[in-house]
Formats: sequence, structure tokens, C-alpha cells
Amino acid sequence: MSSTTAPAFKPFNLALIQLGQVGVDKAANLKHAREMISKAVSGDGGNKPKPDLVVLPECFNSLYGHTYFPETSENIAYTPGQLYDVDKSESQQVLITIPPRPLPMRVLGSIPEREQSTGKLYNTATVYSPKGELVAMHRKVHLFDIDIPGKITFKESENLSPGETINHLDTEFARIGLGICYDVRFPELAMTCARRGCHMMIYPSAFNTTTGPMHWELLQRARAVDNQVFFSMCSPARDMTQSYHAWGHSMVVDPMGRVLEEAGHEEDILYVHIDPKTFEDARAAIPVTTQRRFGVYPDVAGES
Repeated sequence: MSSTTAPAFKPFNLALIQLGQVGVDKAANLKHAREMISKAVSGDGGNKPKPDLVVLPECFNSLYGHTYFPETSENIAYTPGQLYDVDKSESQQVLITIPPRPLPMRVLGSIPEREQSTGKLYNTATVYSPKGELVAMHRKVHLFDIDIPGKITFKESENLSPGETINHLDTEFARIGLGICYDVRFPELAMTCARRGCHMMIYPSAFNTTTGPMHWELLQRARAVDNQVFFSMCSPARDMTQSYHAWGHSMVVDPMGRVLEEAGHEEDILYVHIDPKTFEDARAAIPVTTQRRFGVYPDVAGES
């Protein structure tokens, strides 16, 4: 991840796809995801502003659960700076060729990734340019291993390995930091991205109906206020017939901690306009970005 000058922050339109109808049939999941991306790209048939950036949730191509990860995993094999061969990944191939052209930027949620050289599994999000080129990737850094007695026990580490890098993408309108779900509970990741010039953080996510009511909104508002950035998490829709019950409530929070838009728990597309003036006003009114005292405590970004 470079620390070069960030692009100028310009207004843009965001679409979060709170995807439903995800089941055991991977081909059907991808077909439906493609249909929902097409709907989002069209601005709901012209009823909404066409988005500049479209986001899918965590594990959009399969059911969420460590028992499903090995059987639905794919080889992505992306090397930054090199032209990507999309034929290596079924999910990527199905979803990048969606009319009309040019497409908006796309954060294609996350899928279980199997690294061919090591056999390791990762929870990995990919980002595509309007030309259909893979331009960024993020492997979930913090694995979701929790045990809340009587409520939920879940261990991603039974199958997955953690990512080792902090990642962002530069677009024509903003620098955007990437995370996945449980990464939000570790403020250092968002803090490092913000100090390296990110204007917004986007996390494909799948909080559940135990942790969602407790911390879904709280964590997003905290990360947004702490770092004076826009913050957004995109969830799957809730399906009570499956073993894992997603919280839903995909959300966008502004740099002052205000919730701009929030979905319910059913399948939906959230359309949100991102205005840089809110970012600029927050930093001018409460100038924490210039008042930090790195002589007293270290800069977690390592770039004081």
C-alpha cells in the first residue's frame, strides 16, 4: 500500500447491495448477484442516480460459514500492477461483464479465496475498475473467532488464514480504504488508512443478529468520528432459514458520525450521495487531524 498523495475528493454516488437469496447453489447465487448489480448500475431503472461505486456484501457467492468456505473457494491469483486473468475465478468472471459499459467501480464483496501455491484459504474482497480490470484486493486481516455463551460460537480460523496487508484503492473521486467485517473492531486498520489519505472506509460485512444490535452502528460511527472519514458496511440480507442469520442494516455514516442512510434487514439497494464538503467541514470545525501529538504517543501508521 503506497503513501502517495491521495486523489482529490470529489462528490460521488454510492450503491450498497444488501444481497438476499443466497443459498447452497453457487451458480444461482452468482446469477442473482449479477442481476442485482445490473439493477444498481442502472440506478434502479432510472429512479435513482446512477452510482459511481457499487458494493456487495461479505461472502456474496455462498452461504456464510467456515464449513462452506473450502467448497466454495476460488483461486484469485492477483498480482498488483499486473493485468489480471479473470478466467482464474468463476465469481470474478461472472460479475465483471455486466452491461451497460462503462461500468462504475465495483467492490465485489468478498469470496473464499484459495491461494494455489500454499493451499491457504482467505476471506477476500476484490475491486474492479470501470474497464473491468482488477485494481485492488483485501484479505480479511482479523478472523472472526468468538464465543458468546448461549448465543453464538463461530471460528473462522478453523478454515481461514488472516491477511497481512492494509489496502486502499484510488479512484477518480476519492481514496477509499478497505476492510472486511470483523476488521472494524480493530481501530488501527481504519486509523492507518485515514492517516494515509483515505476519505472513506468500505467494509463488506456480515454481522449476525447477536452482535449486530449491540455494535453494528456504534462501531461504524466510532470509526467515522475517530478518523473524520465516511464509513460504510454492506451486509447480506437476513435469512432466518439459514444457519447464520445476518443482521442486515447496511449503512453509510458521515465524518461527524451521522447515519446518512440505513437499510432494513431485507434485500435492498441503498443509494447514497457522498459530499466532500461534509468531510472538509468536519476537519475544519474539529481539527483533530492537525492536533494529534505524536511526540506523546506513536503514529500507528508509522508515518509521523
